[in-house]
Amino acid sequence: MKELVVFDQFAKGQSKALKRTNNCVIYTRVSSKEQEQGYSLDTQRKACEEYSRKNNYTMMGQFGGTYESAKTDERKEFNRMLSYVKKCKEKITYIIVYSVDRFSRSGANAIYIKDQLRSEGIFLVAVTQPGDASTSSGDFQQNIQIIFSQYDNQLRKEKCMAGVKEALMRGEWCHKAPYGYDEVIVNGKRKIVINEKGKLLQKAFYWKANERITHALISERLAERGLILDEKRLSGYFRNPFYCGLMAHSALGGSVVEGNHERMIPRDVFLKVNDILKENKYGYSCHEENEIIPLKGFLKCGHCHQPMRGYIVKAKDIPYYKCNTKGCCNNKSAKELHNIFESGLEYLTLDGNAGVKSLVAKQVVTTYNNANKEKEGDKEAVKRQIVEVAKKLERLEERLILEEITLELYNKYSAKLKLEIVEMERGLLKTVKKVSNLQDCVKQALEFCAKLPTVWRLLAYKDKQIFQNLLFPEGISFNKKNGECRTNKINSVFLYIAQLVRDVAKIKMGESKLIFDIPHLVGLVGIEPTTHRL
Repeated sequence: MKELVVFDQFAKGQSKALKRTNNCVIYTRVSSKEQEQGYSLDTQRKACEEYSRKNNYTMMGQFGGTYESAKTDERKEFNRMLSYVKKCKEKITYIIVYSVDRFSRSGANAIYIKDQLRSEGIFLVAVTQPGDASTSSGDFQQNIQIIFSQYDNQLRKEKCMAGVKEALMRGEWCHKAPYGYDEVIVNGKRKIVINEKGKLLQKAFYWKANERITHALISERLAERGLILDEKRLSGYFRNPFYCGLMAHSALGGSVVEGNHERMIPRDVFLKVNDILKENKYGYSCHEENEIIPLKGFLKCGHCHQPMRGYIVKAKDIPYYKCNTKGCCNNKSAKELHNIFESGLEYLTLDGNAGVKSLVAKQVVTTYNNANKEKEGDKEAVKRQIVEVAKKLERLEERLILEEITLELYNKYSAKLKLEIVEMERGLLKTVKKVSNLQDCVKQALEFCAKLPTVWRLLAYKDKQIFQNLLFPEGISFNKKNGECRTNKINSVFLYIAQLVRDVAKIKMGESKLIFDIPHLVGLVGIEPTTHRL
């Protein structure tokens, strides 16, 4: 057998003896100041120090001493302590805590961390729960204590969330008021009201909804009014339904409820803003402004359909537009493209004598009123549909109570019915409200249409961007091979007026006082959809 000793170096099952010392560290914590009763940091520290002295341990450091939740193990002091015991030159053998739940309440993850420490010869010692963690039975006992701590934590959470849900259903917000609101006490009751910052944030919602400007520009405007707000935060505020009078919370299980707090904006404005945000998932865009090349980004390449950039030829100091796709070679002088663009505006410009303009105005008013009647009819129809679906939902609840259907079936079909109601109510909120001063609005619109090229030339860079996208929502494309500009879509109002002017001009003024019907618009020779030239 002696001759086999030399082969012992190849044997399996050998384990390296872990060095054990009397060195220890202390970890103390409470979740919050309100939870210190009975578990105060000072009480924990004194108990751990006393335990260390009785067992002749050498205390190498103290960690914690602050407020950290044990629901997860992403804790600053906790992780600092773990890092220390693993890297300390003086071997640490014991981590002393007041009780196991002071170490962690995260269940399986806490057991995993404890096992990793144990494999390195570092043991958890709980002062109020004695046991030898270096033995299998002692380790098992600690695991049970950790699991019960997690279970206790979950029970507390359920009770707390039940209370939170009840308060939310009453319209009461249980947490700190969102940005732009203050909490005040009125007649002994807590109320959430808009503060001065909220009044400026309210403006931001309307700027986004009505002008569709970038987050960067909104941030600049707010700064000019004394509110410094990072543009990156705006998307979060714009998506929070609290500002339109609703409350969303995890305790509500995916639903929203009506709040008792002061509403900052109407719900249709909130929905409009969020529809705009969906168009650009990043919530912002960056533009380098240059007054002499306002069509950049808006103008697209007719060959590869990519946005064309603007630049200045330094040798000649001449502005150009150019496709950025390698090898595309689609470029054009800015002056020539601006002339083509203005010629397209000329086609949409309202031109004619006072009689023609008067007749056009009457036709626009009549068309709007007729369309509005149809929308009102549609609105009433949707309201009736909502009532019918609500009745179905009520009937479904009755069948559940009478045990005619199972809870599984109820949940399945009630979710669909509730979704139908939400979608229909959302559509109602988006319904265009009737204009109270329609005549004045039409008059202003026609005055605007009478000078489109002039207006475009006089606008500042950012306003030109808004103007261009208003008339041509999908931009225009330029094809160098045939020298043509095209567009896929023209604003229906401007297109309607342009066609209307040409139809009215064919009728001799004074022959009839009746407002005639306008036939469906046909393809135009000018700024036209898809296959037509600019």
